[in-house]
Amino acid sequence: MSSNYKQLEELIVAGFGGQGVLSLGMTLAYAGMVEGKEISWMPSYGPEMRGGTANCITIIADNKISSPIISLFDSAIVLNQPSMDKFAPRIKPGGLLLYESGNIFKPSTRTDIDIIGIPASTEALLMKNAKIMNMIILGAYLQLKPVVKIASILEALKKVLPEKYHGLLPINQQALEKGAMLVQQLKEAVL
Repeated sequence: MSSNYKQLEELIVAGFGGQGVLSLGMTLAYAGMVEGKEISWMPSYGPEMRGGTANCITIIADNKISSPIISLFDSAIVLNQPSMDKFAPRIKPGGLLLYESGNIFKPSTRTDIDIIGIPASTEALLMKNAKIMNMIILGAYLQLKPVVKIASILEALKKVLPEKYHGLLPINQQALEKGAMLVQQLKEAVL
């Protein structure tokens, strides 16, 4: 067991199709496999895919997973307002809600969970590649909940990305590091 975080993490990732929701969850699941963990990845999306709503449940555990179908989550990564409205109430007390602050204008007001917004879309544009927004938010998530190592994510990306896109691995690594840095800056600003 390479990550000393905790035995079980039940995560929902939700947003519009085309925001990298499913690939974020799949990459995290593959990273869990790289580390020898039990994983489950269950995508769900509307018939319109791009522009429609999409979400996936990713579970990473040190022991067998009893069911891939869950209704309450330890964490949520939310990329649009409809997903915020739908999934924020379904985070377990003490859980984490990480959201893309540029796309969500009315975050949850719950006081029993950690709620953190980061400008992942803006940062992706500053890095001149809008498609890495999901890796920025994943980097932020892993800074808050290190369920797998960044090295495992990079290894997983080699499996998730078609080989013709392997040249994008360095920018994906930079995106993961940017997300971690954004969370660190938020923490320091609060102190």
